[in-house]
Amino acid sequence: MNWKPKLGVLAGCAGVLLNAVATPEGFVPLFNGKDLSGWWGLKTEDPAQWMALPPEKLAEKKAASLADIQAHWRVEDGVLVNDGKGLYLTTEKNYADFELMLDYKTAALGDSGIYLRGIPQVQIWDSTEESKFNLGADKGSGGLWNNPKGTRGKDPLVLADKPFGEWNSLRILMVGEYVTVHLNGQLVVDHARLHNYFNNKKTVPLPIPRSGPIQLQTHGREISWRNLAIREIGGTEANAILAAKAWQDGGPVEKWIGDADNYTFNGGEIQCKKGKGGTVYSEKEYADFAVRFEFKLPPRGNNGLAIRFPGEGNPAYHGMTELQVLDNTAECYAKLDARQYHGSAYGMVAAHRGYLRPVGEWNFQTVEVVGSAIKVELNGTRILDADLSTVTEFKSNSKHPGKDLERGHFGFAGHSDPVVFRNILIKELNHE
Repeated sequence: MNWKPKLGVLAGCAGVLLNAVATPEGFVPLFNGKDLSGWWGLKTEDPAQWMALPPEKLAEKKAASLADIQAHWRVEDGVLVNDGKGLYLTTEKNYADFELMLDYKTAALGDSGIYLRGIPQVQIWDSTEESKFNLGADKGSGGLWNNPKGTRGKDPLVLADKPFGEWNSLRILMVGEYVTVHLNGQLVVDHARLHNYFNNKKTVPLPIPRSGPIQLQTHGREISWRNLAIREIGGTEANAILAAKAWQDGGPVEKWIGDADNYTFNGGEIQCKKGKGGTVYSEKEYADFAVRFEFKLPPRGNNGLAIRFPGEGNPAYHGMTELQVLDNTAECYAKLDARQYHGSAYGMVAAHRGYLRPVGEWNFQTVEVVGSAIKVELNGTRILDADLSTVTEFKSNSKHPGKDLERGHFGFAGHSDPVVFRNILIKELNHE
């Protein structure tokens, strides 16, 4: 799917005027054209740290930043201008999935960017400045410059900058960790993962936050901004975007066997009957494979994905693993072992938490199993990346005799709750 911004007509449409450009339908302005209401100041700081501050300490931090913001940011004829110094202008509000639009104009030697959920960054260059060609300025603006070398999105697909001194327009779509960028109407980043700059060097990198602020970076040269507006994206639209961008060459499970009487099969949906359980699984066995699906949890919902299940026994122990499907927010699960929460390889490796949609909403998930390695992506964010062959410590010291299985069935391990799955596609992975 070639993503196109959901905009409507810019000229003449209903909305708030920003420098004679109407805010497109569904968007709200981030800047009122008059003052800096709704913004505060931050440097390049790990959101995980300042978001963890007690409310009163965070309020103090925000209030203390405003003097610096007033010293280096100003409004001129409805345009935000920064003198190239000071803290970065930061939205008071945090955003999860969104579509952002803005215009910018930089001075000579300009080097700036836009932090998404507090993570650097969509890069802005003076693309004519040869002294920074070794850093990538010659490739143009719009790339995810802080991504590790060689990763998708780090360099823009095309040089789309306007001649120096003219206004440039950016449109940024962010769903989960994935970012799509259009610069001056040209696609420069196509659904690429934004890596967490603050965790790139850690042994187990952390995903980026589920939500966070928009930040406008300052970097030594004057830069101007206008027509800033944002549209928040709900779960249904986000799932559709992720599904359209995910692999399309799989197919449905041809036949389900096992405890099928404990499940309902209706129009492509599979649901565990309330008060029932057991494992329903594919008749076919798989070695390396990928599966994608949507699921919806009821309050306290508990289920699991049976990975390389041998057809008998407990999938969590006798299969390669059971990947948890769980309402992490339920009070009754507040004190579980970390390796029991959603997306975890049960009892072996904990998944990152905080990326489920609210209970009762559909979630989109993909799983990839290659050899002893498993990757789980939930709503566009990778929450598990584990090699089970390296696991030597287990919950309650309970051994997992099936963890080294090289093939088996795929299925759902019900635990009495009416968890529902749909749009299930699976494919074998051949590594020739």
